[in-house]
Amino acid sequence: MPAEPADAPAADAAAAAAGPDPDDTVAGVVRQWRAVHPELDTAPMEIIGRINRCSALLQQAEDAPLRRAGLSRPEFDLLGALRRTGHELTPSELARETFSSGAAVTKRLKQLTERGLVERRGDTRDRRVAHLRLTEAGRDLVDGLLPDQLAYERTVLAGLDTGDRGDLAALLGELLTRLEGRPGAARF
Repeated sequence: MPAEPADAPAADAAAAAAGPDPDDTVAGVVRQWRAVHPELDTAPMEIIGRINRCSALLQQAEDAPLRRAGLSRPEFDLLGALRRTGHELTPSELARETFSSGAAVTKRLKQLTERGLVERRGDTRDRRVAHLRLTEAGRDLVDGLLPDQLAYERTVLAGLDTGDRGDLAALLGELLTRLEGRPGAARF
């Protein structure tokens, strides 16, 4: 017999309390591995697999507007670093800010400079050093893309209550601290 409409919120609450959807993509993969290797503890896969899958899906959705604007994610990250720091940065500072190699930053900066999104200024004391800043067009591009990106992220997280979002942010922060090699970090 179908549930009465008044029972719908109770059913939703029960489903939420039961945990992740047992039929999400990662759950299927875990079931397959358990069938092949029942002796292995696949519990970490349930967490790391979901983090990786969420990351891939979020990246795919968030990169679409960047592609329409003619940018790659790494290029947007460089522009974003220049915008959020609010001052000129050297290529090596940009590499640190964006977790990129110096060679990759140099290549991307050349393209962004040619497109008129970044300006390069030589150092008055050391000709080998360049200082970079956004042009007005670069600033406008970042400021035009960021609100839509944040709106998408808010929509994705809207299904979680405020407490769950805070808990998730804290847990992911702890994991990130470990992975970034800070004291007490896990090593492979």
